[in-house]
Amino acid sequence: MGGDKTKIILSITPPLLIIILLFYGGIFYGLVQSLGYQPAIGKYEINFDAYYNILFSERYAKLFWTGLALNLWVSFVSTFLAAVLALFAALAIRKTFFGKTVCNFIYSLNLPMPHLVVAVGIIFVFSQSGLLARMLAQLNIIASPGDFPVLVKDKYGVGIILAYIWKESAFFFIILMSVLQSLGENFEELAQSLGANRWQRFRYVILPLVMPSLFSASIIVFAFSFGAYEVPALLGVIYPQMLPVMAFEFFLNPDLNARSEGMALSIIIALIVMILVIFYFWLTQTRIRKD
Repeated sequence: MGGDKTKIILSITPPLLIIILLFYGGIFYGLVQSLGYQPAIGKYEINFDAYYNILFSERYAKLFWTGLALNLWVSFVSTFLAAVLALFAALAIRKTFFGKTVCNFIYSLNLPMPHLVVAVGIIFVFSQSGLLARMLAQLNIIASPGDFPVLVKDKYGVGIILAYIWKESAFFFIILMSVLQSLGENFEELAQSLGANRWQRFRYVILPLVMPSLFSASIIVFAFSFGAYEVPALLGVIYPQMLPVMAFEFFLNPDLNARSEGMALSIIIALIVMILVIFYFWLTQTRIRKD
């Protein structure tokens, strides 16, 4: 028995060490640089100047707070709309009918699809040079593709929101379908026998039962969309930039004096995402104790 435990420990130790080295080592390296320690350019003094510059300086503060507002807007709206869309899709598909398996497959198809591919799909369909604009122009609904609304690379992040709704609604859908199928229809049938109409059954029976899982999934999606880079980089504008794109631009700056600000911004993003993850685990543990 003891030998089996030793084998298990020895087998998982190397990958754990690699994960710890890469993850925590990267965080430590970024934290040190965000505090101004950059021997490559002769900076050895530890300070919080980079954080002050990002949050309050005339040069960077407006960029940061505008980017933070855009981050919160995109993350909240895309998470909310993806959750609502998935909830109604799950409610529509949960009952047995001809073609249910096909509907499940089609709706879940984009779950394994990379976000980068989804972003390219948004450009292909919703940009002014995309399929939808050209189709509407061919039907004389709009005079030319250039008259199509700017939905990609717009300052309100509509294209980014569309990409996250398209991608993350499948994640919500899988979770909600598993919850609804595990609950069955007994609660709803009981409420119906007591005279509850369809809206009342949804409002007072179904929604309270799925809300804990829906809320937990929303925290995960919000945290991911808040810290993700590839979709905002491809579909976003130069100003305002979402924070991950802004941090990467700092990092690419050939002037290494800007590296501390980029690292400070990355640490701020990581802290916000970490707080959301900790809240998610706390919520999960609270639910387990109640159950």
